[in-house]
Amino acid sequence: MCHHQCHVPGSMEGPHMHSELVYTRKGSGEPLVLIHGIGHRRQAWDPVFEQLATKYDVIAVDLAGFGESPAYPAGIKYDMHGACDNLAANFAAWGIDRPHVVGNSLGGAIALELGARNLARSVTALSPAGFFGIVNKLQTFVLLIMLRVSSLLPAGALRFTSNRAWGRRLAGGSLYTRPQRFTPEQVYGDALALKNCTGFERTIVSGIRYAFHQRLAVPTTIAWGTRDLILPYSSSAIAQERLPEAQHVALPHCGHVPMIDDPELIVRVIDQTVAAATDSAARVA
Repeated sequence: MCHHQCHVPGSMEGPHMHSELVYTRKGSGEPLVLIHGIGHRRQAWDPVFEQLATKYDVIAVDLAGFGESPAYPAGIKYDMHGACDNLAANFAAWGIDRPHVVGNSLGGAIALELGARNLARSVTALSPAGFFGIVNKLQTFVLLIMLRVSSLLPAGALRFTSNRAWGRRLAGGSLYTRPQRFTPEQVYGDALALKNCTGFERTIVSGIRYAFHQRLAVPTTIAWGTRDLILPYSSSAIAQERLPEAQHVALPHCGHVPMIDDPELIVRVIDQTVAAATDSAARVA
């Protein structure tokens, strides 16, 4: 597996500043970009990364201010406009044009926005943000803030809880239905990523006001874990109302971050969406 830190030429100069993003890239074929959720990191995609890399040119990215990627330069907001512009600049630096995009949570909303801007060939959104009911929105942001606060424990305490099965269940119970599948190192790494991310609060503030109301002209799948506690499955009904043209898929027994709960199912959902885009392109040609 290749680990790259890319540089966007001229990224820190002039009025159109961008942040270079850290990413992991492997495989060949059509480009497929994987976008994590708030407070997470590109390793969220590890359960599906290798399998996807047998078919696609896969790029798992750390968003600006998360994982190993630096924060945005001063003047760029942590909102959808900033995220999409920044990713588009990085796509160009990576030598890809209109990749297939897959996102989870915040990343799912970003993937949908990229599709609406015609910056993606297809969109697979897993429990995307932007389809809140009023009660759900309160629940979502309370749980996210609780996760952030719990991560602010000293590193030694995070290591202690990560090394214990009960600690891993406690840390992952709101995000996954199968937190026991994680190793202590994975749980500790995720906890440190949440503790150290610089973009969390500013992303939360812009996210409170965010709702997705665009239309998409590219093949789109919205897939929702039936046991999602962060963005409850009932949000899927709102997504179906707003995006009737999309494929809507239930992910049985999956939580908010479904890649660990059922990696084989997630790969199938992605494959089907990519295939729909390939079929569509072939018909146009």
